[in-house]
Amino acid sequence: MHITNPRAMFERAYAEGYAVGAFNVNNMEIIQGIMQAGAAEHAPLILQVSAGARKYAGQNYIMKLVEAALMDDDLPVVVHLDHGPDFELCKACIDGGFTSVMIDGSHLPFEENIAVTRRVVDYAHERGVWVEAELGKLAGVEEHVSSEHSVYTDPDQAVEFVQRSGCDSLAVAIGTSHGAYKFKGEAKLDFERLDAISALLPGYPLVLHGASSVPQEFVEMANKYGGKLGSARGVPEDMLRQAARSGVCKINIDSDIRLAMTASIRRHFAEHPEEFDPRAYLKPAREAVRDMVQHKIKHVLGCSGKA
Repeated sequence: MHITNPRAMFERAYAEGYAVGAFNVNNMEIIQGIMQAGAAEHAPLILQVSAGARKYAGQNYIMKLVEAALMDDDLPVVVHLDHGPDFELCKACIDGGFTSVMIDGSHLPFEENIAVTRRVVDYAHERGVWVEAELGKLAGVEEHVSSEHSVYTDPDQAVEFVQRSGCDSLAVAIGTSHGAYKFKGEAKLDFERLDAISALLPGYPLVLHGASSVPQEFVEMANKYGGKLGSARGVPEDMLRQAARSGVCKINIDSDIRLAMTASIRRHFAEHPEEFDPRAYLKPAREAVRDMVQHKIKHVLGCSGKA
């Protein structure tokens, strides 16, 4: 594997109507599971590091873990900052070897969002680094990102934002949300809005955040072994495939990784209460991450064999 920026990945994804998975990483086992899935499917990968993951594991530790994993296969891998809150953190990640960063100014007024995005773009492009931005707001909670209500992306504003900010890809709000509790009733995404944005920005890569499917087998397993996840529901997988055919080249997946890993660990402790060796429960947890990511690559994203 080798670290690259996502330009070539997204050009092919857009042309062929599939999406590249952007998987959030926090520790060694998650990185290994994702990498093993990518190698098995010969698929491109985006490893996302949130501000919270960077604080938890340390930027240098994460980069060294990625570098160690890269030795096993010659597949393209992007290291991406997810939801960078300000210029300073984006700069630190760019200087630390990330090949893609997201500056999230979606909570700011339109002009301020453009200004901070433009500042990151100017710094990143001089160093060959890709910049993702966001316009609109997703409901839900993900680390420092929190909103009670969605503010859907306006198609005309999206065109102006891209032109003036210079960002390379744009995260849009069409009804997805952060976290594991995305829908109370029937799941619904605004594909008419997505198609309008894509038509106004032909060939331009769009991004879907809050796109975990929250597989019910993991919810049920976690609840069976002591969890209290209640009515957790995500985005149906067929909707994600539809989005990939409408200009969405990057689909973010975080909650599903957490669910797969946690459900596996809960089951292991329940079935082996005498166990206290971390390797004994982290190995099946890593395998659960691998299997779930491999399923996403092959049956949801459509990027198997696209490396």
